[in-house]
Amino acid sequence: MRQLPSLTALRVFEVAGKQLSFTMAAKQLHVTQGAVSRQIKHLEDYLGVPLFVRMHHKLELTDSGRQLLQKIEQSFDLIETAVTEIRDPKLRQKLNILVPPTLATRWLARRLTEFHQRFPELEVSVYDHPSEHVLFDCEIRFGRMAKPKHFSEMLFLEQHVPVCLPDMIDRAQNLTLEAGNLLHILHEGERLPVWRDWLEAAGLRQQVDADRGLSFSTLDQAISSLKAGTGFAVIEKHMISRELEEGRLAQFSDIEVSGPYGYWLDIPPERQGLSKVIFFREWLHEQLA
Repeated sequence: MRQLPSLTALRVFEVAGKQLSFTMAAKQLHVTQGAVSRQIKHLEDYLGVPLFVRMHHKLELTDSGRQLLQKIEQSFDLIETAVTEIRDPKLRQKLNILVPPTLATRWLARRLTEFHQRFPELEVSVYDHPSEHVLFDCEIRFGRMAKPKHFSEMLFLEQHVPVCLPDMIDRAQNLTLEAGNLLHILHEGERLPVWRDWLEAAGLRQQVDADRGLSFSTLDQAISSLKAGTGFAVIEKHMISRELEEGRLAQFSDIEVSGPYGYWLDIPPERQGLSKVIFFREWLHEQLA
């Protein structure tokens, strides 16, 4: 048997925690303030910890209260989704995805038309940063390792190619790469090692100082600077496939370097069995095939 307190008490707590007011919670739930207070007291007695700091004309959540509120909101959202899917399977379902901004703009966005045509009943929302107000169904994440306590699989390992403007190829191929014109991308405050790894693979570590150059906080910024003729970059080729196909950027060497980072699909345990998540995962694999 599950060890759970009253679902009514949990629902009352969710409303009171959002409102930070027993009076406002009572109005929203159409009960008396005393009824709200009793449900909160029963829940606190069951848990053995206070959920609110009660001050004069003011409520604040304790650390335990904030932790419980976050989980309760997610749980009720999941229950609501499950009930909605069963009551009306044809009702448009929301699929909330967390995706790195450059991947969302340069790879995913232009493919979503095909996804929408295939699954018109799904309403997709793509976010580029976490939000405590959104329950995410899955996340595409840039990283090196699987995410603990999730279904986590690598979608693709980065494949880096050296690129520049077409009229700058001679300078690159004649080994006149200027250290000040190397463009770097930052990740978690540090430069990704793509230049160092590529120069090592190309046998150019002694000729070119990989530690110098310009740094950008996003890949999109680095690509914009690259297209403006600022310098040379080693870029993940999926992100610049259109520029390469249309000749706006050119690869100045056939040497490519894999990894060590890649893009992972992470699905929370409680979302794995949802049909909308299964459809999205299968569709992603088709796109990457």
